[in-house]
Formats: sequence, structure tokens, C-alpha cells
Amino acid sequence: MRQRTIAKPVEIVGIGLHKGVPVKMILEPLDSDMGIIFYRIDEGVTIPLTIENVVDTKMATVIGKDGVIVSTIEHLLSAVYAYGIDNLRVVIDNDEVPVLDGSSSGYCMLIDEAGIKELDKSKKAIKIKKEVEVTTPEGKRVALKPSNHIVYDFSINFDHPVIGEQDFHFDYSIAEYKENISRARTFGFLHEVQYLRSIGLAQGGSMENAIVLDQSKILNPEGLRYDNEFVRHKILDAIGDMALLGYTVVGEYNAHAGSHHLNHLLTKKVYEDAANYEIIDLEEAEAEAQVFELAYSKIEVDG
Repeated sequence: MRQRTIAKPVEIVGIGLHKGVPVKMILEPLDSDMGIIFYRIDEGVTIPLTIENVVDTKMATVIGKDGVIVSTIEHLLSAVYAYGIDNLRVVIDNDEVPVLDGSSSGYCMLIDEAGIKELDKSKKAIKIKKEVEVTTPEGKRVALKPSNHIVYDFSINFDHPVIGEQDFHFDYSIAEYKENISRARTFGFLHEVQYLRSIGLAQGGSMENAIVLDQSKILNPEGLRYDNEFVRHKILDAIGDMALLGYTVVGEYNAHAGSHHLNHLLTKKVYEDAANYEIIDLEEAEAEAQVFELAYSKIEVDG
């Protein structure tokens, strides 16, 4: 199995969630072993997607270099990672990735438009060898466990009549991702949105790009896309955050009340001990390659 990029450049213009200004973004193919790279064309700064370049995880995952940042990257990365794209340049003219409709389905459509191209070098993955977890005193938890499959399990518990307790189990494939994960939107509470706007954030947030709740109900007139859309979006975010490992994970991600911050701590902790993981070559690791071939089976690829 070989590395992947997109078959041709594609571009999109959308609104940034926090500044509320138009952002132009172009996705460009890259050659083997170049990884995922962000380029702030307005600043002339290249920011490779690495754990070391993460500068903030409070409201979103933010990377930066030399004082220049790109914020809210997780929805784009979720789609890129789900499609198994190893090499890509993201050219952007502002400090936020467009929020689109608050999910990653628009990015899936953009990648579908670009097409997938296989490159000349073999694809690698990171296989989890020992369980790694991060916990908090409040009972929040994120973990990666050994598995021969690619699995995401997430549970949440909100003291809100519409959300309450939710959990979802996701066995990874591109087709399942598009159907069951990509359309799940980000969500927020009205009082939080009002506070964020008071401090100059969430200027682009609206019911066009998020599920908004008051104390008792959903304010969006169209309602939910899934009964458990909230926990599905948490998986969408987690998939994007795991992209910071630099390789698709072969293993089981498990979380309760996880967050961007905990996901960042988890990716750092994986690499703290070489016994936690193994980088495998999918030209040589036959069993793992079959997992990926099955996951990718319904997506056309240019050789």
C-alpha cells in the first residue's frame, strides 16, 4: 500500500469561526514523505503539522510558528486523516480554517472533488503497542489501546435535557466516516456564545455552522442530523486531533468527556516512550494493510 495525496488542487472560501471574516483556502498535492503542511500565504510562513507546533488547545486545536498561527484545524484534519491522505499542503490567507457548516462533510466533498492519488513510496502507520491514557481528577479520560483494527469509542455526559449521556462506537472506514461521522456538527450553548462574542471570539458562529442550545432545547429550526450528533462530533474532533501523530493509528481510541487539550496530551504521551508504539510499513505488514484496504475499498484512487 502506497502513500496518498490529492490528485489536483482545490480551493474554497468560507468564514472563520472566531473572527467571522472570509478565508480562502487551497489544498495542494505534495510528494511522498512531505506530510501535512500549512502555509500562511499572507504571512509567508510554513507550519508543518507536528505535535511540537501545537500552541493552543482551549477552544480548538491551533498550530503556530514564529508567532503565526492557524486555528480550528481539527475538522479539516479529520476529513484528511479519514481519507488516508499522507501528504498535503494547505494554503490559507488568514489565521483560521473555514468553519463551513460546523462539520467535516464539506471537506469530504472537497477531497472527493480533488480525487485521491497514490504516490511512489509505501504508506506507514503507527501501531499502538501499550495502552496510553490521560485522565483528570474530574473523571475525564482519553486513551489509545492496542488493537489490530482502527476503532473510536467515545462517551459524554452533559447535564442538559437534550444531550444527557451518549456514546458511540465507530469502526473506521472512509464510507462509514462519510455516512456516520462527517455530518455531525460542532455545538455550543447560547450563554457560552454570548460570552465568547463579548471577548471578541465566535464572531462567525451561527446556527448555520453549529448546533446552538439554550438551557432546555436546541435553537436550530432544522433540529439534529443524528439523535446522538453531539457524541459523533466528539469522534470527528478526536480523529482530527489524532492526525497530529503524523500517521494513521492502528489501535483503539477510547474517551469519556475528552477534549482537544486531553487529545494533545495523549499524542505527546504516546511518543514519550518508544515501547508505546511501532511505526509499521504497510508494504510489509500484511495484516494491517488488509485493514486499510478494506477501509479504503469504496474510494476511487488514481494510481
